[in-house]
Amino acid sequence: METETRACANCRQPFTIEPDDFSFYEKMRVPAPTWCPWCQMQRRMCFRNERTLHKRKESLRGTEVISGYAPEVEAPIYTQADWWSDVWDPAAYGKPYDFARPFFAQMKDLIRAVPWPALLNWNAVNSDYCVYTTDNKNCYLVFGGDYNENCICSTFNFHTKDSGDLYFVEKGELCYELIYSENCYRVRYGRYVNNCTDCAFMVSCTNCTNCVGCVNLKNASYCILNQQYPKEEYERRVADLHSDTRAGIERFRERFHAFELTVPVRFAEIYHSTRCTGNNIHNGKNCINCFEVYENAEDVKNVIIAGWHLKDARNANHAGHKSELIYDSLITFDNSQNVRFSAAISTSQDIEYSFNCRGSRNLFGCVNLKNKQYCILNVQYSKEEYEALRAKIVEHMGAMPFTDRRGHRYAYGDFFPPELSLFAYNETVAQEYFPLTKEQALAAGYSWRDAGEREYAVTLPAEKVPERIADVPDTVTSEIIGCDHSTSSWQVTHGQCTEQCTKAFRIVPQELLLYRQLGVPLPRLCPSCRHYGRMKLRNPIQLWQRQCACAGSASLASSGQTSSPQGGTASASGAYVNVATHPHGAQPCPNKFETSYSPERPEIVYCEACYQQEVA
Repeated sequence: METETRACANCRQPFTIEPDDFSFYEKMRVPAPTWCPWCQMQRRMCFRNERTLHKRKESLRGTEVISGYAPEVEAPIYTQADWWSDVWDPAAYGKPYDFARPFFAQMKDLIRAVPWPALLNWNAVNSDYCVYTTDNKNCYLVFGGDYNENCICSTFNFHTKDSGDLYFVEKGELCYELIYSENCYRVRYGRYVNNCTDCAFMVSCTNCTNCVGCVNLKNASYCILNQQYPKEEYERRVADLHSDTRAGIERFRERFHAFELTVPVRFAEIYHSTRCTGNNIHNGKNCINCFEVYENAEDVKNVIIAGWHLKDARNANHAGHKSELIYDSLITFDNSQNVRFSAAISTSQDIEYSFNCRGSRNLFGCVNLKNKQYCILNVQYSKEEYEALRAKIVEHMGAMPFTDRRGHRYAYGDFFPPELSLFAYNETVAQEYFPLTKEQALAAGYSWRDAGEREYAVTLPAEKVPERIADVPDTVTSEIIGCDHSTSSWQVTHGQCTEQCTKAFRIVPQELLLYRQLGVPLPRLCPSCRHYGRMKLRNPIQLWQRQCACAGSASLASSGQTSSPQGGTASASGAYVNVATHPHGAQPCPNKFETSYSPERPEIVYCEACYQQEVA
C-alpha cells in the first residue's frame, strides 16, 4: 500500500500511515488507526497512575491500606496478599455478552465489579509506598524502579542503593538528582553521567572523578566548568562554592546552566543503534519515533519507555521484557505476544481489550484473570465457542459503537474510552506528558480529581527549613514541612502550582541520612514538585527537522553563550569555536537530522559526527 495521510479524529491534525504500518496492522489483524499516535498515547496513559497514592479502606476487611485508587473509586480494592490468594475467583464476576449494549459499556461494568490489587508492588521489603515495582528493600516513593535498596522519591531506578530523586538511573550509589545515568557513586545534579565518582552538576560526562559543573568530559579529574586545576586549588575553589547551602547551590546552578549553552550538544542520545529516530535509545534496531527505549528493542515505532528485547511493536508504552507483537497497549511485559488494546499484561498471548491479566491466552474483554484461556468478559468458553463469539463481538462493535462524553465513537480498533479508567486524568502519567488544566481535561472528556482537604497542619514552613543540612535536627522526621509551591509568595509570582503539589510532606529517616551523607540541603519542595522539576530537564517526546549547527570552524552564533567552552574559545559573535577540524572543513556541515531540540531553543545542536569530533 502507499503512504496515506489522515486527519486525527481527536485533534484533527494530519498524521501519516506508511506502507510498513499497513503491513503491521495486517499482521496484527487490526484496522488502521483513526487517532494520531500522540492522541493514542495520551488516551492510553490516562490508564496508568504511577505516582498518586491514597489511604483508603480495602474491601474485604475494611482495614486501611495504601492504594493507587482513590477512596471514591467504584471498584473493590483488595490487599496484594488477598488479591493473589484463592479467597476470590475473578470468573465469578463474568457476564455473558449482551448484544443489546455496546462492548465498552459492558467493559466499564466489569472493570468496576472485579477486585483490584491496592498496589502493583511485588516482593517488597519495607517498601509499601512504591508502585509498579519489584524486589525493592527499604524504599519510599519509588515508582517503576526495581531491585533497589534504601532509595527514595525516584522513578525508573534499577539496582541502585542509598540514593534519591532519580529518573532512569542504573546501578547508582549515594546519588542524588540524577537523570539518565549509570554506574555512578556520590554524584549529584546531573544528566547523562556514566561511571563517575564524587561529582556534581555534570552533563554528558564519562569516567570522571572530582569534577563540578562539567559538560562533555571524558576521563577527567579536578575540573570546574571544564577547566583543569591542581588538586589543592580544585578543593579550595569547590569549598568557595558553598555547595552545602541552598543559596550556594542555586547560585552555581544558574552559572552552570549558562555554561551549558556554550557547549555543543548531541542531536540525540542514540547509542549502538541502527536506523533509529527519537531520543534516549540504546542498542536499538529500526526504532522509529521512539523515546526512552533501551536494551535490544527491534522493529518498534511510536513507542516510549520500553525495550529489554521488545520486538515488533507499534504505538505502545511501558512495554518490553521479551514481548513482541504489541499494538496500542501499555504495561506489557514478561514474554507476552500478540497483545492488542490492553493494559498490564504479563506472560500472556493473544490478548485483546483486557486489563491486568497474567499467565493467560486467548482473552477478549477480560479483567484481572490469572492462568486462564478462551475467556470473554471473564466467562470461560471452549476454543470453538470463543472464536465464534469473538468474531461476532468484533462485528457488533462496529454495528453498535460506544459513544463517549464528547461524542467520539469507539469501535473495534480503538483503545478504551478514557471514561473507563479508574483514575482521574491528573492522577496519571498523561498529565506529565500532556498537561491539561482542569477545564481543558473536562472539556476533552477526561475526569479530574480535586485534592481534598488535608488532615494535617504544617509544622515547618518552607521558609523556615534550614539552609544547611548540618543545621537540621533529628526531630525533623516528626515535622510536616510545607511545600514552597504552596506558599502565597510563590503563587503570587508563579500562579497556582500545576505539578500535583501535595502542599506538605515528611522527611523519612533514610532520606535524612542520605542528605547528611551527601551534604545536600533539605528540600523545600514536596516529592511531586521535585519530580516535575526533573521532568522539565527532559527533552520533549517530539521531533523537529534541523540542520547541524556547525558552520565550519565554529558553530552558528548562539544567544545563550556567555563564556568560553571546553578547549575552544568564544568568538566575537558568541559562536562556539571548534577544537578539531571536521570532515566538511571550513564549509558548513550539510548533515540534517530529526531532533527533540526545537529550532527556537538556545542549545548548539551538532550532528553525531561533529559532536564526536569535539568531545573525543
